[in-house]
Amino acid sequence: MTQKTTTFLMFQHGDAEEAMTFYTSLFDDSKVVNVDRYAPGEPGPEGKIKHATFTMAGQEYMCIDSNTPHPFDFTPSMSIYVACETEEEIDRLYAALAEGGRPLMPLGSYGFSSKFGWVNDRFGVSWQVNLP
Repeated sequence: MTQKTTTFLMFQHGDAEEAMTFYTSLFDDSKVVNVDRYAPGEPGPEGKIKHATFTMAGQEYMCIDSNTPHPFDFTPSMSIYVACETEEEIDRLYAALAEGGRPLMPLGSYGFSSKFGWVNDRFGVSWQVNLP
């Protein structure tokens, strides 16, 4: 069996499905692959995501709605990095991800890139978008 790594996103506020739907709407070659929900009597909130798999731009991700509170959440030190092909793409992605979120580095030229931005989206997930 070949080893494989997959980014796993744990949501603590019941946002996994909304986030997954939002993310798959942003990129071509994206879809929800599998969703397993908490059933009545299980330890998580009924109907919320027990475990889901989705793809963004062909890359596989997993997510859950945690049934256990944790003293931590997403951190910008771990982010999803997107290499954009056009200025229109970077502008569209940054605007969508920043809506309701928190910009960490506004779109601009920082010397290492013609256009770059870093943002925490409304779910707390950190994104870097770059136009080389």
